[in-house]
Amino acid sequence: MKYLHALNKIQGVGSQKIRTLLGALGSAQNVWQADISTLKQALGDSKLPENIYFKKQDINPDEEWEKLELANIQLIEFTSPDYPKLLKEIHNPPYIIYTRGELALNNIPTISIVGSRKYSAYGEQLANSFARDLARAGFAIISGLALGIDAISHRGALEVKGKTIAVLGSGIDDESIYPRTNFQLAQEIIASGGLILSDYTPGTPATTITFPARNRIIAGMSLGTLIIEASEKSGTLITAKMALESNREVFSIPGSIFSPTSIGTNNLIKSGAKIVTCVQDILEEFNLSQVNELKKTKLKLPESKEEELLLSVLSDVPLHIDNIAKRANLTVHVISSTLIMMEIKGWVKNLGGQNYILLQ
Repeated sequence: MKYLHALNKIQGVGSQKIRTLLGALGSAQNVWQADISTLKQALGDSKLPENIYFKKQDINPDEEWEKLELANIQLIEFTSPDYPKLLKEIHNPPYIIYTRGELALNNIPTISIVGSRKYSAYGEQLANSFARDLARAGFAIISGLALGIDAISHRGALEVKGKTIAVLGSGIDDESIYPRTNFQLAQEIIASGGLILSDYTPGTPATTITFPARNRIIAGMSLGTLIIEASEKSGTLITAKMALESNREVFSIPGSIFSPTSIGTNNLIKSGAKIVTCVQDILEEFNLSQVNELKKTKLKLPESKEEELLLSVLSDVPLHIDNIAKRANLTVHVISSTLIMMEIKGWVKNLGGQNYILLQ
């Protein structure tokens, strides 16, 4: 393992090259101890054999491994039973991933929630609500620790003591975690029994080049990807594209046609993404055992006094919004906005003509 890590620190030695070298020489230790001639036989005519041979002179595998242990960073290789099974199915999966935390990656269903860094109040409510409900249903919520929808989704899972996984486009050592604004969030994820991970070695800074690789891991580790908000040219759409390429489900929540942050999500729906208006839409797609239990409870845990009040007023008998306002002693405006969120959660249904029922 220590030789794998040492090899991974050499620029140009990516997953494909590691596989080639291991196939030719049998073990990472053999690769590390090989001379230039042997490396050239394994890799063919290129500058990489010389690069490996000379760069390894400056790397001490024992010292580098000790640094991982001191930082509580685990290395998981492709052949390990701990390697994420879903990630193995994508094209050219990373041969090595680095993790911090205690979550066993193959013991819990996973779904990713991603979206715009520049989000609306609507997007914030959705990300928090869906992350909470999916975490309650037994999913680990995967996202990218980015500002905006990603961070909101991680926090939503944490709020209900659920599991969440942050995939970084940088190293996962304390000094490299990016963005720095979410450093404390990363620590909370680890402390809560979640996980942060990356295929980049500790000490790797985040750059525009590292994020597409991060997005492919987010999509590859997930049963499906939920897009909350995305502008027309949002990087979030890269994750959706990678999910489709990996034959995974892509879910999208519709937004206002006048909102710039909904152009991407609405276009995804037009292109065939599954439209989502409540968490049951996602659970039923996977036919998970949690669905039947969730249908019984509908996760009706109010997040505001208004929701609590409307849950007490509504029933399976249709009630017009004006009558709801009288019984709840709230303005129609407040009730209308609250009912929209309750519809998205799958708690109530508009029968038309502003008549609502409580879903059982």
